[in-house]
Amino acid sequence: MENLKELIEVVRVLRSPEGCPWDREQTHESLKPNMLEETYEAIDAIDNNDMKHLKEELGDVLLQVLLHAQIASEEGRFNIEDVAKVLKDKLIYRHPHVFADVSVNNSGEVIQNWEKLKLIEKSHRKSAMDGICKSQPALMSARQISRKAVKKGFEWPNEETLYECIFSEFEEFKTAETHAHKEEELGDILFAIVNLARWNNIDAEQALLKANKKFMERFRKMEILAEALSQKHAAKPLEEYSFEEYDALWKEVKKG
Repeated sequence: MENLKELIEVVRVLRSPEGCPWDREQTHESLKPNMLEETYEAIDAIDNNDMKHLKEELGDVLLQVLLHAQIASEEGRFNIEDVAKVLKDKLIYRHPHVFADVSVNNSGEVIQNWEKLKLIEKSHRKSAMDGICKSQPALMSARQISRKAVKKGFEWPNEETLYECIFSEFEEFKTAETHAHKEEELGDILFAIVNLARWNNIDAEQALLKANKKFMERFRKMEILAEALSQKHAAKPLEEYSFEEYDALWKEVKKG
């Protein structure tokens, strides 16, 4: 643990009067984008199965934790030891099948016990919607909201009724006359689709991220193909392609 102790000291020095001007200027608020960016870069490393990169990115995530803890320590609120203790106590409390005498037969029972213990911890919450993180990506938030509603029994009777709901939302979008109404109906479409993903045990956020990646890869290939065609014929930038020409390129790229 020596490296961890030395790292904590490095962060303290960086925030000290003799440290780095940039680090000293940071606040919980200013560091929010960094926390998100480093987390997403770690996820990229996991998606790419790049363990060397993941090791580096986890270090960057850890730096954000240590910076926030150091700022809080300077404010007299808490320090990194307090953070570790809270997490340790929570893990022990929520794993009685490991640290106490509770017996479980499978991971499903572990999750059930976990949820029961969370309810005891969060007994001050009055609504099933309490505790939803407001700053997380919208698709993740929608999934969490729908799962909480389902736990209270608010669920479609079958997948067919969910399809009917999605189709009806599309019809409502088509007939919406104002921008505000269209925005509202589009939100309803997205929320219903997140529920379709949940029904099929698909993470909508991850599905969209993969779709984004696939589109970007295909578009890059279209750019390469268009460049190759322009060398054989008269140069023509993609911006001047007709829909039919774009469609032909897209179909060609999809083959590969």
